[in-house]
Amino acid sequence: MEIVRERIHARAGLLGNPSDGYHGKTISISVRNFWSEVVLYEWDDVEIVLAQDDRARFRSIQDLATDVRIHGYYGGIRLIKATIKRFVEYCEARGLALHKRNFSVRYATNIPRQVGLAGSSSIIIATLRCLLNYYEIDMPLEIQPGFALAVETEELGIAAGLQDRVIQCYQNIVYMDFGRDRERRLNGLFHYTYEPLRLSHPLPLYLAIHSALSEPTEVFHNDLRGRFNRGEQSVIDAMRHFAALAAEGREALIKGDIARLKTLIDDNFDTRRSICRLPDWQVQMVETARRCGASAKFAGSGGAIIGTYDGEEMYERLRSELTRIGSRVIKPQIYLYNG
Repeated sequence: MEIVRERIHARAGLLGNPSDGYHGKTISISVRNFWSEVVLYEWDDVEIVLAQDDRARFRSIQDLATDVRIHGYYGGIRLIKATIKRFVEYCEARGLALHKRNFSVRYATNIPRQVGLAGSSSIIIATLRCLLNYYEIDMPLEIQPGFALAVETEELGIAAGLQDRVIQCYQNIVYMDFGRDRERRLNGLFHYTYEPLRLSHPLPLYLAIHSALSEPTEVFHNDLRGRFNRGEQSVIDAMRHFAALAAEGREALIKGDIARLKTLIDDNFDTRRSICRLPDWQVQMVETARRCGASAKFAGSGGAIIGTYDGEEMYERLRSELTRIGSRVIKPQIYLYNG
């Protein structure tokens, strides 16, 4: 029996976010501490196996309410179904024949939910990779992020940008330029300029994830999009500034200038705070890290922060102080390009 297995890791935005949805520039890292895994194998019928996030039975109404607060109203089933539908349409539109063997598909994920680490897109991309493998279809790497984005925005109506999907397709650490002049189309899907960064030195990064509170991506992106579309100058200027921070960050990373990187990370958060009302608990995470001497910004839409630290003594202080306010601190595992 043919078994196809694909694992896609979490991601954290290092610089420039959230300008990826506004023709800006970003840098993201692949966080290999967390992942989603999809397994697909030949079966009599096409079957999607329920996972823990797809629960339909609960111990009590309080248990149901808690589950919805953590996982939302939907688990991974809708993501997998939407990906399969879109994949079939992609192949049909290009005259790509699919064999008649059916399959069963199941997924599992340990990516913390609703803290901006891209759990949903990881399931979509892992499913896509399984389908490409199972049906022996070649989809160019550069358009896979656009395919995944279309699954969320067009099939499911989820507000999202390309950044998460790019880093999860390319992995490691990537600089992305979403400028209008960088847009290209291939096989009916658009893509921009994606540059895997080749670094010869480790990055002293930490990632802190709040263990109890979170904010869905839609809460942040929807309001900001409306203000941008209405021409609010402060938001437009902020998006340009986010992009400039990412461009400077690219140079700092290549040169190994961690001091400059620290300043850029702090600037990224300060700019975000200047245009958004942020929950007190999210601001507290950043301010706590800064009091320890570290830099800090949101890793995504809220609920997790990322930054640089200076030495193990500072890292241990970060762990102690952030744990005190309900956050888990880790060192993100990143595979760096070199040579």
